[in-house]
Amino acid sequence: MTSDSQAGLSRRALLGAFAATALTAAPTFSKAAGFLRGGGDIRRIRMYSGRTGERIDMVYWIEGKYIKDACKEITHFMRDWRNDLHMDIDLRTIDIMTAAHNLMDVSEPYMLLSGYRSPQTNAMLRSRSRGVAKNSLHMKGQAADLRLASRSVGQMARAASACHAGGVGSYSRSNFVHMDCGVVRSWGG
Repeated sequence: MTSDSQAGLSRRALLGAFAATALTAAPTFSKAAGFLRGGGDIRRIRMYSGRTGERIDMVYWIEGKYIKDACKEITHFMRDWRNDLHMDIDLRTIDIMTAAHNLMDVSEPYMLLSGYRSPQTNAMLRSRSRGVAKNSLHMKGQAADLRLASRSVGQMARAASACHAGGVGSYSRSNFVHMDCGVVRSWGG
């Protein structure tokens, strides 16, 4: 009986060690930001611009690594279309957009209304609308104004807010949602 008992302990010890190793070695999102849990091993962004007529549909992240050339294309796509200036887009914003898109379970691309804004463009828009922030995160490449034909502003805002990862502004009258990678907050209606 001693040998069976020792074998049982050995099996138990072996299984315990295996389980601990598997948990330690397995990729986990438990320490990642909440919005990344829905990101998956492959992240893909789909957008089009009504202003330039351009479209983008690309994988920009695979198994923990951003694809440099894809990120450059995203930066170019999200440039200030008024003066063709650009700034590197903060990829946290793209991750939030992607996670929100996945949560809404849509295949339709986002319509990008505004990505990066030069200080000149921001000042011009601010002079025309009180809804434009003086120190807008658009000027840092950290924000996007987006629309989906198949989802309401409320649905988009709820999906973005569920990411718990940045600012979400609802602009129901203008039919778009602002997403950024700044401090977690929300506004509008």
